[in-house]
Amino acid sequence: MQDKYKGYLGLGIAGNFALHLAQAGELEDFKDIITADEAAPKGIFPFYLPSYTPNTNNTKRTPKDILTTYPLSSDTIKLPKEDVNVQTEPEVGLICELKYKNGILTDILPTHFGAYNDCSIRVAGADKISDKKNWGRESKGIASSLIPIESFKEDSILNEYSICSFLKRDNSIQAYGENVALTGYSYFYEKLTLWIKEQINTQKDFGPLEPLSEYIQACNYPSKAIISIGATRYTEYGEKTFLSPADEIFVIVYKHTRYSLEDIQTALKTQKYPQKDISILHQKVV
Repeated sequence: MQDKYKGYLGLGIAGNFALHLAQAGELEDFKDIITADEAAPKGIFPFYLPSYTPNTNNTKRTPKDILTTYPLSSDTIKLPKEDVNVQTEPEVGLICELKYKNGILTDILPTHFGAYNDCSIRVAGADKISDKKNWGRESKGIASSLIPIESFKEDSILNEYSICSFLKRDNSIQAYGENVALTGYSYFYEKLTLWIKEQINTQKDFGPLEPLSEYIQACNYPSKAIISIGATRYTEYGEKTFLSPADEIFVIVYKHTRYSLEDIQTALKTQKYPQKDISILHQKVV
């Protein structure tokens, strides 16, 4: 499935889980971003722009060329050539259908969800947050098995799901991100999709953020998108541990009314994974 989503717009949300930005050392990046709601996410960044064709008449800002490189993989993370720190960012990814009218995004319909790795470079002073998000092929992760969404409303089955993540190094498996319910996201369900729609239509080229509506126009209005909805909090181990070659990453979104965290940990040790009500991303670092 390596190129399965090559025609999809790739977007990520920054600051949608309490305390993560501080753990990631990114609060300073967003110091000038004012949100109407203190709990609101800080903004949206592009990590992949499919079929991007710059229109010099209408485009005020041109994105970095690397954002047109397809970065998603379901089994591999390829570290940058530069000597930089890289961290897994365990997230929920949404597969969404997009609708437009007169160049304005009018509707977002999430159709599937699952485990996602918004793998990121940790470097201070980056011009845009997207500069840390795509450094080439196999720099991001999405599970090959996703879960259908029948309803993205507050009474949804997603209430029964949690996310956790682990790092395997030298045959030792350690919790990398906290085990948390998906309802722990600051913005979720309709509150989230309404915010995404408004943010895409209005976000300007300011601070670490970029003018998404211009980019979308230059991509000829993609009808589908992958939207990662924000990284969860790290464990103490995850906050201090950067990726190295031969590491193995696990991000798991699972139905906590069916499986316990202990069930997940046992599955990782035995490599006998459940097949139902679960999305598992397993990537090897090279």
